[in-house]
Amino acid sequence: MRVKKIMAASLLAAGTLLLGTIMPTVASAANNKPIIVGSKNVSESKTVSEIYALSLEHAGYKVTRKPNIANNVIFSSTQKGQIDVYPDYTGTIVETYLKKKGTGKSASEMAKIAHQGVAKYGLTTFNYAPGDNRQGIAMPTKIARKDHITNLSQLQKKANKIRFASQGEFEKRADGLPEMNKVYGKFNFKSIKDYDVNLLYRIMEQGKAEAAPVSTTDGQLATSKFTLIKDNKNIWPPYNLVPVVNKKAAKNYPKMEKTLNAVDAKLTTKQLVALNKKVNVNHQNYKTVAQNWYNQNMK
Repeated sequence: MRVKKIMAASLLAAGTLLLGTIMPTVASAANNKPIIVGSKNVSESKTVSEIYALSLEHAGYKVTRKPNIANNVIFSSTQKGQIDVYPDYTGTIVETYLKKKGTGKSASEMAKIAHQGVAKYGLTTFNYAPGDNRQGIAMPTKIARKDHITNLSQLQKKANKIRFASQGEFEKRADGLPEMNKVYGKFNFKSIKDYDVNLLYRIMEQGKAEAAPVSTTDGQLATSKFTLIKDNKNIWPPYNLVPVVNKKAAKNYPKMEKTLNAVDAKLTTKQLVALNKKVNVNHQNYKTVAQNWYNQNMK
């Protein structure tokens, strides 16, 4: 009888030991899966996404990269868990995904609306970066100086001398030219012609237009060739960079939030413009640009 009891106790202990080795493996299975880091199909998103990926790898996670996802697909892909995290903008979330008005809102207000709004989609956002990539209008610096145009009020008064290069939807979009007309008075441009969005700076450089809609972190604005015209009546809300994250992924990878918050804290508007200049003006590979930035700022 004593022998049986000893054998039973030994089997129980072995079983407990075996269970103890199996259970942690099962519990950590989600953490062993790579974090899927996505990006939109524009250079800024790809560069920032790569910085996110490098930071998460440094934090000990495996990472799978999925760049070049269409703007109208990436948000829903993150909802479905096909993407775990990607960089977006508070303004895009509020105005495009949540269909809310952002005009007049501060950066923190936009971030709060975005954070609360995405929760119903099974998503969350982390801290927003100081980097603000909002709507803007740019002109060749020589033209802006010659015509003494520094803000949109001055541009509106001299619009009849200006050929405007658009990208096919800015003059129709509610927060584009219609909003400018509503707040500043009608912009009677000498002409409005549509071009591929990637050609707008080239069109101005070639002397075929004197103004065009741009993003305020465009790398071309770091050169002396172009000047950003001030939105002196603040019609365009903040578009601060922010990680959009699947909630399940945020829970499964607990170090992700702290890791990406540390990155975004250093991504100022000036930093984003500098990164974009290296990719779009100096034609460096975005992965190389991201790696160099990471080495200089996060190690």
